[in-house]
Amino acid sequence: MAYQTIEVRKLNPVIGAEIGGVDLSRPLGNQQFQEIHDALAENLVIFFRDQEITPDQHKDFGRRFGKLHVHPASGRTVEGHPEILVIAADEKSKRVAGEEWHSDVSFEAEPPMGSILYLTEVPPTGGGDTLFSNMYAAYDSLSDRMKAHLEGLTAIHDSFHVFGGAYGDRTDKVLPRNEHPVIRTHPVTGRKALFVNRGFTTRIVGLPRPESAALLEYLYRHVETPEFHCRFHWRAKSIAFWDNRCAQHHALFDYYPHRRYGHRVTVCGDRPFYRA
Repeated sequence: MAYQTIEVRKLNPVIGAEIGGVDLSRPLGNQQFQEIHDALAENLVIFFRDQEITPDQHKDFGRRFGKLHVHPASGRTVEGHPEILVIAADEKSKRVAGEEWHSDVSFEAEPPMGSILYLTEVPPTGGGDTLFSNMYAAYDSLSDRMKAHLEGLTAIHDSFHVFGGAYGDRTDKVLPRNEHPVIRTHPVTGRKALFVNRGFTTRIVGLPRPESAALLEYLYRHVETPEFHCRFHWRAKSIAFWDNRCAQHHALFDYYPHRRYGHRVTVCGDRPFYRA
């Protein structure tokens, strides 16, 4: 794909690209926006270096792609900006968000289209990379028999087993739980992608529990196939923008006791569907 207003440097042929020639503190022109949109569709996750943006500019960039999502179980947001999640870890952290392969907030009835993470502080001695996995490639590499078995199946995506403990015995907090196709069709590209993840998917509907658990574990391990991946090495003032409809990600917590800090904006999506 030819680009006129941005530079696109692929991390590998499968997934991921760094975008140059863009200052996200400034409003995007229509052509530049369209080219960033197209680069995301082509590469599933795109990265920007050396960006200095305010919370309002972060939200403005996200809003070019759609309405902003407010996390139903967020523990920490930027004051005055409920749409901005704080993503942070330090010497007191025992774990971090996103340590398992997942698609953000897939338990919503309309899971997010994409997420935009901006890190302003990274571990001084390295670590804290994020891995991304291509769910088109995960689907395409399945055998024809497995594809036939999965197509038409649906799975439960549940937030309670992840976030329920944060609310103790509160009965006024309703955490989302929804059913989505195991294979979803991307609404922009029309391609099929695997859509179950270890973080939030709990069961395949209509299968006995042992059969569901075995099949999900196979698919979770399949997502971990290195040939589907890219690995992003963060520097301060970097941004990653990934498409939750066709990519999963995994945040490495290999930098304890050092600090990692940033903000995430999430763009609303639509209800997953399967089209044969």
